[in-house]
Amino acid sequence: MPSKSIVSATFIGLLLASPTLGQDAAIPKLSVNEELRARLPENIRTEGKMISVNNGSFPPYEIVTGTEMTGASADLTDALGQVLGVKIEHATVGGLPALLAGVNSGRYQFAFGPVGDFKSREEANDFVDWVQEFVVFAVQKGNPNGITSLDTACGNRIAVMAGGSAERVIQAQAEKCKADGKDPIEVQSYTDQPSSILAVRSRRADAFFSSQAPLTYFVSQANGQLELTGVGQKNGFDDLYQGAVVPKGSPLGPVLRDAIKVLMDNGTYAAIMKKWGLENNMLKEPGINLGGQLPK
Repeated sequence: MPSKSIVSATFIGLLLASPTLGQDAAIPKLSVNEELRARLPENIRTEGKMISVNNGSFPPYEIVTGTEMTGASADLTDALGQVLGVKIEHATVGGLPALLAGVNSGRYQFAFGPVGDFKSREEANDFVDWVQEFVVFAVQKGNPNGITSLDTACGNRIAVMAGGSAERVIQAQAEKCKADGKDPIEVQSYTDQPSSILAVRSRRADAFFSSQAPLTYFVSQANGQLELTGVGQKNGFDDLYQGAVVPKGSPLGPVLRDAIKVLMDNGTYAAIMKKWGLENNMLKEPGINLGGQLPK
């Protein structure tokens, strides 16, 4: 498998060569909500900052280039920082397990994500959910292998994000293909989204099975080379919520929820989501631990 650094650098170059959704849309500055700021943990108020950790590019939410992050999540955390009266910085680690470990160890205050919320993950973390997601396939234009569902994934090379819920679902489907006497699935696990989508663009993989929002973005940037399939189907999932991650029982969780609610009520959330083409992923209000069971 190609190294993350080489593949990510190649894909980021493609991103920078293409127009970015909503890059010219301006978001108004916001005032500090003193009641919410007073509820922040004392060490955060004293330092005047928080670090939000990510595990690499997850467009259009998180677009990481070097030490800089743009995207919907960057815009939303900028707005949250204004409401809470603190600076929110960003750090990058490799993979979801490292992200969760960094949050739980206290090295980072939270991960804004969005990260998939499932009951099994709620055992160690609380999730502040702010989007709803769906899981589909990105394939070569014309869908030459006819991949339209989990059942039609048999006999194909399917890229997924390592450690994510889609990886678990496609691995279970791979076992089902064998049990049904069908050709096996070659599961290709990558540490970030750009590496996964580049595998499809370069024909090293037949499809990328992942969240619909970033896949919609990648397809829009692929100069007509890719398309989405499996849209409107369960694809192994029920209702799927995603959000920010904090340590279990952290007082920061309710503060983030209420701050996101402020952004929803004043129109900032909708403006940012629409700026990045995420209208179909919006929630009416945020919630804590809305997730269901991780697919078996």
